[in-house]
Amino acid sequence: MNILKSHQEIALASIRCFTDDGELDLGELNFLLGIALRDDKIDDDEKRVLQDIFRKVSKHEVKPVVWQRIKDVRKKYNI
Repeated sequence: MNILKSHQEIALASIRCFTDDGELDLGELNFLLGIALRDDKIDDDEKRVLQDIFRKVSKHEVKPVVWQRIKDVRKKYNI
């Protein structure tokens, strides 16, 4: 049985988020963050994967609430 590490799970889930409609919505973002925060912290591997995901998102491509959530998460968890 192959069990994925949380950062791998986040990466795979993000593919589905972007391929369904090409955009990241608030529900999808919160789902990804939920994976990372299952243990109440975001480790370095999870930060790296989330940072890669955030780099793919630009302010004009998402709703303001999504952009603000990304900014808040970056600041709170030093991503």
